[in-house]
Amino acid sequence: MREVFQQELAEVQERLVEIAGRVAVSIDKATRAFNESDVTLAEEVIADDHKIDALTVELDELAITILARQQPVARDLRIVVSALRISASLERMGDMSTHIAQLARYRFPDKVVPKSLRPTFVEMGALDVAIANMLTELLTNEDMHLAETIRNEDDKVDALHLSVFDAVLGEAWKGEATDTVDATLASRYHERFADHAVSIAKKVQYLGTGDWHPVSNP
Repeated sequence: MREVFQQELAEVQERLVEIAGRVAVSIDKATRAFNESDVTLAEEVIADDHKIDALTVELDELAITILARQQPVARDLRIVVSALRISASLERMGDMSTHIAQLARYRFPDKVVPKSLRPTFVEMGALDVAIANMLTELLTNEDMHLAETIRNEDDKVDALHLSVFDAVLGEAWKGEATDTVDATLASRYHERFADHAVSIAKKVQYLGTGDWHPVSNP
């Protein structure tokens, strides 16, 4: 029974890695769709979101089955419960990618934000893509250095997010009302994507080290 249980825990990890990989592909396509006004990529992100949702549901069902049948305790229990919470964060990250892609689709063939803000969103998107790729590796290898790097990269996303707010609220801002709304929403989606990644990184750190640093829920 113990061997079967360990195989089930390994399957949980494999499924988390698969979902994280799909999320990384999703945010990469979404940011390119957003920055390049590529409606084809945007449609791909939107169409693929249900696959991420379905995979998270399947993982949750597996985790609940393990809880009911194996009744794990101590660290094993923390692993299964953490997997449920991590899958929820991954699902929300997929949603953030979809929201970004939807903005690109709504404004096609125009670009979503004014020219003055485009470099900021290119940088913010690149950071989110890098964070997503690091998260996939973190869930694969449990490299605690990556967890710290993700938290540091999130600080950069937060700074860019604040700079967007400063820009749209500044006296020099000449954008229309739709420009203001689009820029604010897009910036928020990027920022929340990174926040969810940090939440997952903290859970992995806790499982690896036993040290917990509470954070607010994204």
